[in-house]
Amino acid sequence: MSAEGARYEEIARFLRAEIASASPGTRLPSESELCERFGVSRMTARAALQILDNEGLIVRRRGQGTFVAPRPVPRVLGSPLSFTESMRRRGLTASSRLLAAGEIDPEPDDVTALGLAPGERPVLLERLRLASGVPMAIERAVLHPSLREVLDEDLATVSLHAAMERMGRIPTRAQAWVSARVADSRERRLLELKDPAVILAERRVITDQDGRPLEHTETRYAAERYTFEAVLERDEEDLLR
Repeated sequence: MSAEGARYEEIARFLRAEIASASPGTRLPSESELCERFGVSRMTARAALQILDNEGLIVRRRGQGTFVAPRPVPRVLGSPLSFTESMRRRGLTASSRLLAAGEIDPEPDDVTALGLAPGERPVLLERLRLASGVPMAIERAVLHPSLREVLDEDLATVSLHAAMERMGRIPTRAQAWVSARVADSRERRLLELKDPAVILAERRVITDQDGRPLEHTETRYAAERYTFEAVLERDEEDLLR
């Protein structure tokens, strides 16, 4: 290995140790700071960062710096638990960037999922969901028209499910379907993903405590930042067969 190669491997080892003891989102030394600390060229420092980028250990944001990448977040398949509550339980701070909000003409799947009558217009709420500043998912929620007053909420900061509960509608049951596909250019830009990247798309229909439909939602997760888990049990009839 060349002298320069040995140097960028040394820097990479140093950064791995820093990452191991840091929290996701922690800012790491910049290229210029690494050059000064190790007495190397910018090209060598950049090569070290590229190694860690390839390993998925860091996130680089133009004009902001280099940060510790988020650890994969576990999600229980089909859970009605809100993104805000799910992140809170993992010690992360949930936030949102509002992408779209308002009444829409429903798609056929929305009509079926929400049990809409002819002429009823549901409410669309699309948000970029972040955990401690790291973009995690794009959430496109189509809500039953009876939930129209959520548009009066601060949709960038409020928990949608908390808003529903204040209206007396408690998200209780969720049915979910998950598929994987290649991210498109908009998804890569919003989620700060490299090309190519994989999206896990979870479609959910959530009902309240009385079985009334609340939302038909597709959440597109950055696959590298999530793991999905499912709990499967045999029922009593299966055990008797």
